[in-house]
Order: sequence, then structure tokens, then C-alpha cells
Amino acid sequence: MKVILKEYVYKHGVAGDVVTVADGFARNYLIPRGLAIKATPGALRANQHLIKQSAQRREELRSMEHEAAQKIHGVELVFGVKAGKNRKLYGSITTRDIAQALLDKTGVDINRRRISERPLRELGVHEVPVRIAAHVSPMLRIVVIREEEVPAYQAGQQVPTLAGEQAFAAVEEEETVEADKMGEPEPPAQAAALEPAGEVEQPGESAE
Repeated sequence: MKVILKEYVYKHGVAGDVVTVADGFARNYLIPRGLAIKATPGALRANQHLIKQSAQRREELRSMEHEAAQKIHGVELVFGVKAGKNRKLYGSITTRDIAQALLDKTGVDINRRRISERPLRELGVHEVPVRIAAHVSPMLRIVVIREEEVPAYQAGQQVPTLAGEQAFAAVEEEETVEADKMGEPEPPAQAAALEPAGEVEQPGESAE
């Protein structure tokens, strides 16, 4: 069924867009909730002003999405939980929990359905994507540690839960640097003498 959207509808469009959707979705959800009307010839004529403004609304929405993505990309959320010796949680951290923690920390209100649907059930560091738009997916860093470790972690101290992961990351980073160095051509003797000693570019660093 072809409808005229009266409000923004996730994955479908903004107010004023004329879109084709499943008949059941239109009849059972969009139209009863006032989110859309059937795109009859009369409705199309009566809503020309709304239709003409849709391009501007899409641009405003795109700007808001990119602003939100920049604000939350790389944000770290720490959860203190109870867990067994096998690192499995007594329960799980849900998308609702993550959305609420993100709102509390950044003020950005994200629909939980846009957050990766996989609940977190194990201690450690998890990279969780947020589907802001089709090509905009900022990543959240979710740190899940035992509740008694939270004060130490927030103070910048190493905690037992992450000790193994942090050590592995350090070794992996060192190996990457060594591999990069081995792959570089030997500089001429005169040029090498001008290079400052001890300066090695770390993986992931780049000039801005």
C-alpha cells in the first residue's frame, strides 16, 4: 500500500514522504496510530505542503543522526555485575540497560532496538554497534566487571577481570609495532642519523 507519512517512521522515512509499505503494516500500525494516511489522489493534493517539506526534514534528520553518532562513538559504559568463576553473568546486560546507561552518561536517547540485539552474558570488554542510520553505526565500549572492582577500575587501576585482556592487548600491540618495523625499508645512513631515537608510531595513531 502507498501511504503518506505524517511522522518520522524508523527505516521508512520522514513526514511528507510517500512510501510503499506492507498492507498489514499500514492498516494495523501506521494508519491507526496517525503515523500515515493512505496516498489517495485527494490525500496527495491535500498534503502537497507536507510532501514539499520532506526533503528539508530528511536533511535535518541526517544532520541529527551524524551529530548523535559523533557524540556517542567510543563512549565507554561500565557495568558492575555478579558473575561466577567461569566469567558468566548471573543474568545479562540487555539493550535496555545499555540505552539507559548511554542516556545517563551522554544525554543521547537511543531506541534500544538500534543497539546490537545480542545480550551480554560474560565479563570483559565488548564492542557494541549502534545502528543510527543505514551507513552510520557508531561503536560503544561496554566494560563488564565484577561489582566490587568498579571503584578500582574508575580510579584507573588494573582489575583482575580485565588483567588477562589488557596483557593480551599489550602483547598484540607490541607484536604489531615489531612487524611494522620489520616491514619498513632500511633508511640511508645519513637519514637514519637524523631520526629522533625511541620514537615509534603506535598502531591506530594518525595525524589529524
